[in-house]
Amino acid sequence: MASSVIRTVSLLGFVLLWTVAAWLGGDPTVLPSPADLVKPFLSELSSGELLYSLGVTVARVIAAFCLAMSLGTVLGLLMGTKPALDQWLDPWLVVFLNLPALVLIVLCYLWIGLNETAAIAAVTLNKIPNVTTIIREGARALDPDLKAMAQVYRMRRSIYLRHVVLPQLAPFITGAARSGMAVIWKIVLVVEFLGRSNGIGFQIHLYFQLFDVAMVLVYSLSFIGFMLVVEWLLLQPAERRVRAWRLA
Repeated sequence: MASSVIRTVSLLGFVLLWTVAAWLGGDPTVLPSPADLVKPFLSELSSGELLYSLGVTVARVIAAFCLAMSLGTVLGLLMGTKPALDQWLDPWLVVFLNLPALVLIVLCYLWIGLNETAAIAAVTLNKIPNVTTIIREGARALDPDLKAMAQVYRMRRSIYLRHVVLPQLAPFITGAARSGMAVIWKIVLVVEFLGRSNGIGFQIHLYFQLFDVAMVLVYSLSFIGFMLVVEWLLLQPAERRVRAWRLA
């Protein structure tokens, strides 16, 4: 059975389970059924508020993702290939890996202020340690024979990185990207919930204060649906592509 069919059947099963649970509960103010969300969803969509909030949150996700992947990849490569540097920075990495996301978010808001810079910085700092850890393991696994070959042929540094290092790191980079995207958008919602005046997280906070479960679900599921599309159309195909050589 094709994977797309399996995903569709799985999602339909989830919707069916949700519908049954809502029917058994009998209180749409506590757990509305999927059908109960259609009207508020169309209302928010037609007003433009849903698309605006989605666009703001996606922009923050992309900015934090690019920063975290870039900085984490460079740091992980350096730590994985330079043992002396790794010894100095490993304790820092352990500290940031175990520092709760909420603490970093609150500190960034306190130190920088309730602004966009603090929001992006908080999300980026939360993700860099995870990316660094994954890339460091990939850098440690680089083939020493290929490095020796590059040295024998006096390969330029840029060519060595592009044709020798990056192909070996590709599975680790795509793995870090997939896990990074899954974590970053969740942290972005928390950042917006705590200290921004727009975005999906802000809307969830607003309707949480109003005890409007339906609207909380409308905004939550809209963004989850968008991220699932990104996962299925971009991240998973990219991962399959870089792993294709293993099946050749």
